[in-house]
Amino acid sequence: MLLAYADLVSPSSSPQPNNIFLLAGQSNMSGRGGVTNGTWDGVVPPECQPNPSILRLSADLAWVEASEPLHKDIDANTTCGVGPGMAFANSAVNRDSSLGVVGLVPCAVGGTKISEWGRGSYLYGQMVRRATAAVRGGCRIQALLWYQGESDTVNLQDAEMYKGRLEKFFTDLRADLQSPLLPIIQVALASGQGPFIDKVREAQLGIELPKVKCVDAKGLELEPDHVHLTTPSEVRLGEMLADVFVHTLPSPTKSNAAKRLRY
Repeated sequence: MLLAYADLVSPSSSPQPNNIFLLAGQSNMSGRGGVTNGTWDGVVPPECQPNPSILRLSADLAWVEASEPLHKDIDANTTCGVGPGMAFANSAVNRDSSLGVVGLVPCAVGGTKISEWGRGSYLYGQMVRRATAAVRGGCRIQALLWYQGESDTVNLQDAEMYKGRLEKFFTDLRADLQSPLLPIIQVALASGQGPFIDKVREAQLGIELPKVKCVDAKGLELEPDHVHLTTPSEVRLGEMLADVFVHTLPSPTKSNAAKRLRY
């Protein structure tokens, strides 16, 4: 499928990153840090400041210097604020200079269930299309950063089916990106929109696919809506994700089941 998409899309010329990271899921990956009553306060902490070594793939498939909000033209039907992406990228490039120029590919959309990310869906197709465009210059996708599940805590059936749907999504995406051991770093929920948060968290923490790791967002400070992470929490989450990435073993023969990491 990757080659089929490749004939349809191509990012705009220069600049080009060396290494790519996909950012997907729902609102806490898209970023609501600093958003109150539909207005973003505009505060960008030092950890999230622009860096010439960090690019983002815009909605029209052009590489531009990354800045907050990363998802402003992707999760476009709402107000985006600070998410974990910039803190992740700044921390990763500061700790591993071999990454060179990093390219972030925002794909997250708020309020989405895991069933809306399945193969054949609009969100899935958009993500594969954007990922394909991102690698046209010969760079490599290093990892998928995934934070989703709040919307699946509302209905018991959704919560019970979450693990199977998530595993299929990860497996299908790896196949369609022709990267069967693509590293995936997922986030276990800090919050939810319904009563089945623990059931979804159990599913996330129980994923046992190779090279899938899990950071636990439980306990990070939330905005007054009790669903979205605050700006400092998004920064901390980004740093947690970077810590997992820089410690990920490069060997494709190692099978690293998802593990809960405590901070």
